[in-house]
Amino acid sequence: VQLQASGGGLVRAGGSLRLSCATSGRSFSKYIMAWFRQAPGKEREFVAAVGWTGGGSAYYEDFGQGRFTISRDNAKNTVYLQMTSLKPEDTAVYYCAAGRIYGRRTGSDYEYWGQGTLVTVSS
Repeated sequence: VQLQASGGGLVRAGGSLRLSCATSGRSFSKYIMAWFRQAPGKEREFVAAVGWTGGGSAYYEDFGQGRFTISRDNAKNTVYLQMTSLKPEDTAVYYCAAGRIYGRRTGSDYEYWGQGTLVTVSS
């Protein structure tokens, strides 16, 4: 499975961005899809993940609850991260990842990774 993240950019605080992660392969619907992020000088952290069925199977890290929405389109083999009310502390490289075990929030639980897309939030 290959993952290609896109949609990052520069946005002012309070603004919105939608990240996309396109995947190759025919097994997309079998994977749990997640977003992680890594800010400069910090460790990578979990952002959100969504199960096979999308929608109600999504779960989030606390900082994203209410501001971020993860979704997937199995017909397009794509997962999205809609981010609103962005803050300067959301500045990071955002990575999409694919794994097989629902509920996991640790990077080592995900098998495949995209190359990352940079999100910069100015104050």
